[in-house]
Amino acid sequence: MSKDLFGYLRTIMASGRRSRRRKAEMNGRRCFAVGLIGLLVCSPVNAQALVAKSTTAGRSVAITFDDLPYVHASEPGAEDAPDRAVAANHAILAALARYRVPATGFVVEQRVRALGLTGRDLLQPWNKGVLELGNHSFSHADSNTLDADAIRREIVGGEATIRPMAEAAGRALPFFRFPFNHVGDTIEKRRVIEALLTERSYRLAASTIDTSDYIFDQAYEHAFTRKDKAMRKRVEDAYVAYSRRQIAYYAELNRNVIGYEPPAIMLLHLNRLNAATMTRLLKLFREAGYRFVSLAEAQSDPAYAQSPRMATQFGPMWGYRWASERRVKVDGSREQEPPEWVAHYAKEK
Repeated sequence: MSKDLFGYLRTIMASGRRSRRRKAEMNGRRCFAVGLIGLLVCSPVNAQALVAKSTTAGRSVAITFDDLPYVHASEPGAEDAPDRAVAANHAILAALARYRVPATGFVVEQRVRALGLTGRDLLQPWNKGVLELGNHSFSHADSNTLDADAIRREIVGGEATIRPMAEAAGRALPFFRFPFNHVGDTIEKRRVIEALLTERSYRLAASTIDTSDYIFDQAYEHAFTRKDKAMRKRVEDAYVAYSRRQIAYYAELNRNVIGYEPPAIMLLHLNRLNAATMTRLLKLFREAGYRFVSLAEAQSDPAYAQSPRMATQFGPMWGYRWASERRVKVDGSREQEPPEWVAHYAKEK
């Protein structure tokens, strides 16, 4: 084992001491590597090959948001704050409209109910034009902890508000995304999940870019609590800078793994941090030569023709899943964590 890989594994062990939510949403960047030792050997990237493949021609990205109508990373129960939810939705929708961006909003039914009539009202704009609704379960439960019947209840319960809304507008409800991107921690459960989604006429929503926005949002909300405007600006700037690196990292990863750059799928959450930075995030893609497409168009690419068949308890981005199935060597330690000060600040008293 290389020295770098030992360092990589130390990072994994350290991550095990983080909060349950952070562990669950690490998206397999470090944790997933444990299951790949012996399959994916960390190795340096072939720089010349990357340069040869690197091109911005034809780049596209689908923008997706989880946890509609609103999520708050650091304060349990704050999802029922209607003023925050309304303001966050307004800012994000305005930025999407300004850039004419199609987007999919994945809804947690329990969070709709927490906001009462406001929750339903906030979903109405997501059911029009180039925006669409998606199912993100009833209660945001972790499928790793559920049996088949419970998973079915989460899927069906997640439709309570959004399926009637979509059908009333003459629309389908084509995509489901599991909380934490957990799509089967065993082969048997993965098969159950595939069958349940097929039964309900869903396609599994993929994701290829993770920015750990919930980690930054914890610090951002802490700055709100402290009425620290300067720190909020610092977190915003750090988040945008980190997002720039992540966009480039995952584009490179996917080129290495499948030989070209398929349409990207950005995973975000509907929170105040993304509301404050959405225009800047969209500019990152424009500057990198991306055009914005719907999730359906992105997943029409052959790379998404079949959902990854591997089983894992983690929720890695699709690039890592593709690497596992293709037995492609990757060095996941090259993906940087968010700055340490961000998580540290979020925990300060």
